[in-house]
Amino acid sequence: MKQEMNKADEWLVVCLCAAWCGTCKEYQQPFEQLAAQFPQMRFVWLDVEDREDVAGDLDVETFPTVLVAEGQRARFLGPVLPQTAVLARMLQSLPQDAAAKPADVQEAQDLLQRLLQADDLQEVLR
Repeated sequence: MKQEMNKADEWLVVCLCAAWCGTCKEYQQPFEQLAAQFPQMRFVWLDVEDREDVAGDLDVETFPTVLVAEGQRARFLGPVLPQTAVLARMLQSLPQDAAAKPADVQEAQDLLQRLLQADDLQEVLR
C-alpha cells in the first residue's frame, strides 16, 4: 500500500473485522459491493487478529469498525451499523465536511500511518 497511497486527495475506507465475527462475515459482501459504488475510493478489508502488526493496540470492541481517511488525514474511526447504506451516506457527506474528524484523532492517525506503511494489504476488488 506504501506506493499506492501517495495522493493527498485519495480516499481510503478500511473495514476492521475478525474472521470469527458473524456480523463481519455478513457485512463483507455488501462492503465489497459498496466499493463498486465508490470507484474513486480505495477499500480495504483488514482482519484485526491476522494483522495485529497493522491494527496495533487498537481495541476494536464493536464490529464493523471503519476507518475513513483522505490522503494522510484520518476523517473517521469508529463502529458503524452493519448496513452499507449508513456507510454510503457517510462517504457521500465526508468530502463536503472539511471539519469532520475522528473522536480520537491520534489513535486514528496512528492506525492510518500503519496502514500506509503496510506492503501487503488486500484491497477490495471492484
